[in-house]
Amino acid sequence: MGTIGEIQHNQPIHFRLTLQFKSDNLKSKVDMTAKRVLVIDDEDDIREVAQLCLETVGGWEVITAGSGREGLAKAEAEVPDAILLDVMMPDMDGSTTFQKLQANIVTQDIPVILLTAKVQAAEQRKFAQLGVKAVLPKPFDPLMLVHQIAKVLGWTT
Repeated sequence: MGTIGEIQHNQPIHFRLTLQFKSDNLKSKVDMTAKRVLVIDDEDDIREVAQLCLETVGGWEVITAGSGREGLAKAEAEVPDAILLDVMMPDMDGSTTFQKLQANIVTQDIPVILLTAKVQAAEQRKFAQLGVKAVLPKPFDPLMLVHQIAKVLGWTT
């Protein structure tokens, strides 16, 4: 057995995920009206997987941002129906980004769902006190992401 190549430390691993559905059962439980979701995450792979799932399963329009600052600008310009926000990002973390969204009259009413690897009870309580709609753990199940968001936001039929 040979080696194809080596993975260097701290180098991103890129992959392409293709989803194929055998039935429309997943789609039938979600309100398929044109929803727009802004995904703010500093990890390219997470943004790509979330976008693919939200577009494919939910039929939603997805806008992406790679940082809190970019996310703030896109949220104000695009005014999405919801924001999926990573907690741990460099420069401006998710908590700070959320506080800035709340301070802006244009974005303060957009529901925000946090994505985090911090799933301890104390962290969950801290996030809930911020006023976010929900906290979803990372890694998330790509096939269930649409349903989790739809359920939290009341977008189910």
